[in-house]
Amino acid sequence: MTATDRALELAKVAALAAEDKLATTITAIDVSAQLPLTDVFVIVSADNERQVGAIVDEVEDKLRDAGATRVRREGERDGRWVLLDYGDVVVHVQHDEERVYYELERLWRDCPEIDLGVQTRRAQ
Repeated sequence: MTATDRALELAKVAALAAEDKLATTITAIDVSAQLPLTDVFVIVSADNERQVGAIVDEVEDKLRDAGATRVRREGERDGRWVLLDYGDVVVHVQHDEERVYYELERLWRDCPEIDLGVQTRRAQ
């Protein structure tokens, strides 16, 4: 099973929004074969809590404009890792330190990465 076209479209929208707010890294993983509840994880990181918040706001705005409805939002209080669940797509916006510590890409390494064609400021 592979991610739906709609999930890929929303992942691209989220990635471009993160890129606009200067995310340090952006990765998308097709988890559709492993998880029945979602198709794509978009994993984004930022230098500091303020930037995490700016990326979250931009991703929400752009996904709303694309017609997506957020199911839930978690982790906003600390500003170190915010999860945005849109059903088909889950966006993880993490502080760089959390991204290195939790290594979500390593946990989902059996799942294919999706090339969304975005640029990041630096690779981790």
